Amino acid sequence: MTGHPLDLAGIGIGPFNLSLAALLDAVDDLDVRFFDRSPAFDWHPGMMLPDVALQTSFLKDLVTAANPTSPWSFMAYLVAQKRFYEFLNAEFEAVPRREFAQYLAFVAARLPSLHFRTEIRDIRFEEGAFRLSGDRTRVSARNLALGVGLQPNRPAFAEKLGERDCLHTAQAAFALDRVAGKRVAVIGGGQSGAEIVLHLLGRTDRAPAQVDWISRRPNFQPLDATPFTNELFTPHYVESFHGLPEPRRRSTVARQKLAGDGVSASTLQAIYRRLYALRHFEGDPMPVGLLPHREVLDVDRAGGYRLVMRNGFDGRIEVSHADVVVLATGYRYALPPCLSAIRDRLALDASGRPQIGPDFSADWDGPKGNRIFVLNAGLVSHGIAEPQLSLMAWRSAVIVNALAGRTVFDTDLLPSLVTWSKTDLGETARRADRVRAED
Repeated sequence: MTGHPLDLAGIGIGPFNLSLAALLDAVDDLDVRFFDRSPAFDWHPGMMLPDVALQTSFLKDLVTAANPTSPWSFMAYLVAQKRFYEFLNAEFEAVPRREFAQYLAFVAARLPSLHFRTEIRDIRFEEGAFRLSGDRTRVSARNLALGVGLQPNRPAFAEKLGERDCLHTAQAAFALDRVAGKRVAVIGGGQSGAEIVLHLLGRTDRAPAQVDWISRRPNFQPLDATPFTNELFTPHYVESFHGLPEPRRRSTVARQKLAGDGVSASTLQAIYRRLYALRHFEGDPMPVGLLPHREVLDVDRAGGYRLVMRNGFDGRIEVSHADVVVLATGYRYALPPCLSAIRDRLALDASGRPQIGPDFSADWDGPKGNRIFVLNAGLVSHGIAEPQLSLMAWRSAVIVNALAGRTVFDTDLLPSLVTWSKTDLGETARRADRVRAED
């Protein structure tokens, strides 16, 4: 056990805790460490298909929104890698996901507070501090930051599918070579499902025999990325959203599905163009089934798999046949096993997520001075921006300020263009007055 408690121990090193670590690197009077069982940083390797791109601006990187002069910004990475001019000249409509993954790995390899190959197996609260233990370390900390990420969501019917014949998009890049000559059903109408479909349609060797794209959504729908929808991904909106009653927050998140989980217009266009080429230019086109508004109800074995679906358009029951099923069914939040000893001390919502305050600390029955900051669990508490990269630097700045007990990073903004709630007007005006006075 360390001689004195750390100010913060981070559990998991994904992009969100990496952002927090990158901002804390500029704060000399806080002692922090982050732990992960992986040997090194590796961001969604199973989804690193060729030509996939971010749906988020590169300016929404680890640090820029809070500390634009940080050496850990995306721009600083491009300069350090001597590819700044080439990146500009390439004129990417969206940053390649592999580029952003390299950026994240670049930062992770250089932050001294990160400790890989260190799994935390147990966390207890004793004598005014959290006690963390694992195979290679025992430390104590006054505060925690949970950045363990989400788990692949597998529908109930997937239990009937064999492990080799059913894969989640989280493993897609490692397993799609197995589909050559087979009938493939891709289930899920979001961006990851669309990327899998585009990849399968573009294969010239080891191509599947057939592809069916199945989605519960009424059509293959684009991401809503218009300016006023993007206001949902701003601190103003998140702060207003957090103040709503939980039932209203839940219904609001459900209505905003396409703001955070639609398919990029460029991906939809590429799929349509590929279908056009298959139909009109290629002599023996691959059979492709586009099946929106279908919900898979059950699956059974019948010369492969027989997927039983309800067609939401006409109400009929339909059947699709596949040899391989790709689940593009998203992710779910789960508390890490290392929290088992204090799980009962956390206040959880109806979906099993921690109830999270404005500063991203969980509601628990321990001392107020010992906080458990939770990252990527606030979909219901903070809105659709919470699982996205968009606000990670701002969220990290909020956490740093709460941890330090002072304003390390200025998170005040000018008034929002959109008035979400009349109750926000007074506070917005006061913030604007403070900003103008400082100028």
